[in-house]
Amino acid sequence: MDNIEILSEEQQQELLEKYDTEANMRKLAGIMKWVIFFGLLAFSLFQLYTAIFGQFTAYLQRSIHLGFALTFVFLLFPSRKKGEKGKVPFYDYILAIAAAVTGIYWTINYERLVTSLGSISQMDFIVGLIVIVLVLEAARRSVGLPIAIIATLFLLYAFFGPYMPDFLAHRGQTLEQIVNLMFYSTDGILGTPISVSATYIFAFLLFGAFLVKTGVGEYFNDLAIAVAGKLIGGPAKVAIFSSALQGMISGSSVANVVTSGAYTIPLMKRLGYKKDFAGAVEAASSTGGQIMPPIMGAAAFLMVEFIGRGITYWDIAKAAAIPAVLYFAGIWIMTHFEAKRLGLRGLTDAEMPDRKMILKKLYLLIPIALIVVIMMFGVPVILSALYGILACIIVGIINKDVKFGVKEFIEALIDGARTALPVAAATACAGIIVGVVVKTGLGLSLANSLIDLAGGKLFLTLIFVMIASLILGMGAPTTANYVITSTIAAPAIITLLAPDVSQALVPITVLLSAHFFVFYFGIIADITPPVALAAFAASAISGGDPIKTGVHSAKLAIAAFIIPYMIVYSPSLLMIDVTIWQVVWVAFTAMMGMIAVGAGVIGYWYRSINLIERLIVIAAGLAMIYPESMSDMIGLIVFGIMFVIQLMTKNKGKKPNDTKLDTATN
Repeated sequence: MDNIEILSEEQQQELLEKYDTEANMRKLAGIMKWVIFFGLLAFSLFQLYTAIFGQFTAYLQRSIHLGFALTFVFLLFPSRKKGEKGKVPFYDYILAIAAAVTGIYWTINYERLVTSLGSISQMDFIVGLIVIVLVLEAARRSVGLPIAIIATLFLLYAFFGPYMPDFLAHRGQTLEQIVNLMFYSTDGILGTPISVSATYIFAFLLFGAFLVKTGVGEYFNDLAIAVAGKLIGGPAKVAIFSSALQGMISGSSVANVVTSGAYTIPLMKRLGYKKDFAGAVEAASSTGGQIMPPIMGAAAFLMVEFIGRGITYWDIAKAAAIPAVLYFAGIWIMTHFEAKRLGLRGLTDAEMPDRKMILKKLYLLIPIALIVVIMMFGVPVILSALYGILACIIVGIINKDVKFGVKEFIEALIDGARTALPVAAATACAGIIVGVVVKTGLGLSLANSLIDLAGGKLFLTLIFVMIASLILGMGAPTTANYVITSTIAAPAIITLLAPDVSQALVPITVLLSAHFFVFYFGIIADITPPVALAAFAASAISGGDPIKTGVHSAKLAIAAFIIPYMIVYSPSLLMIDVTIWQVVWVAFTAMMGMIAVGAGVIGYWYRSINLIERLIVIAAGLAMIYPESMSDMIGLIVFGIMFVIQLMTKNKGKKPNDTKLDTATN
């Protein structure tokens, strides 16, 4: 273990800044360092105050949250990726002051604005126009250019509606109407996305910051090694297990890659995995962290608000459980077969940490377990996050391996606020998109166009929605890509599954299926070439080729390309309105299907399998994955036959040492 070259904190930060726009912040000194310090502290204290004692009215809560976020985005994020990091240029001071002023504009003019019946003054118009520009620029700096471009195109679409092709045409909006919609209503920038950011998401980002400060983040790696280190191809399974745990508290695939991969990728390479494959395992696993309950990259909170209809956060987390297990099981299975194919070992006793000491610290997981349990019993989300933070503080005091006092408490508050800046900018920018879609009816127009293009066929419609979601999800963070895809792409699935049914009467299973479908494909854009940011970050650690790493990542995450279709065709996977036996049967056949598909993709089961055998087991796997009784039975029969053949011929063509290896690993 001593020979492993692990990336230093400085190298990890360089990678984050290169591949994750959200991490590309200035490092200020002098007076500005303290301005940022107290400003971010005030941001967190405001959010904590409203979480504990009750929120202000919608316009005030959201506009103050937005004002805080935009102000510090302009102070901390340079206008260019390689811009000056040690000082703030004069124009960013101007933008920060403008953001602060517009952030309190609603507070100053609240009574007049809420009684104006939708009419705005010339000054209101100017302020609203400035806010739109500030939001677009803040999103560009802190999140990336793609979301800013998409939002700008939507604004242009709102203005030039009458000149659009027939199927996209609408009566159009004047500039004043657009500004009114965007900043003086709750359908635009101050709409649902920023509302979720100003409440649930911020609370859980604080929870994540406290988890890191109390040593839970580091403990995930240790626990993963203790559980999976000695298994066949142990380092790869450590990466999978660790990334699944890290994903519960992180909202970034790239951050997961750099945090976990700095250790696991060098370890995988040392024990025999090729560098492209090693990077791919980490990238696929880290991306899967975004679909892992309970936090799911913060998209779960947005899903509650977007679906409505009495859906609770616990319903979303429960619905995500089986798909998430299947996703990680798929990666685990394929890395297992790859390790067997290459004859890779696990860690030796000498390389393993002290498992007893690690298991003695299981109490570090209490905050996460507490949140899951209390939300299961219906405790409100924000209150659950507050209880989780309190549990973190207690655990931090108990954990003697880390120092946790007043200084660390304040640092956690500041870290949480800093993490929230790009999320707030992204959700505000996404609000622009949602506002235009709601006002112009674009969602329904695009849904009908996709359905017409697919000839009304569900499978073809799903393929088109998948492609749209992958494209829209490229380069956008979890929260933003879910808002975009659920607004633009999900209506096509809902329209086809529930034709001629009003939104209020659409079955919950249909809504969940559609939203999970676009959510999954928006997420796995991070490992789908050509824009595969998580895979590119992993290749930078492994020294592999970015595109090859991306291709391997997509192959390992093949479950993520299959599961969304399973959800649509068999909503029982979401555990909504089903019996326990239905869930068990669907999960069992899907898991057997994953084993078969994994063996076919890797080309190894108990021995190397030829092309014909690979095609047969993949077909059997897909038959079991497809949620239909007859296909399940056919798939299981073929699977059983191939399994028996593998057992009977597993030593065929092997050298004596290969046979010993296979016996040992089984």
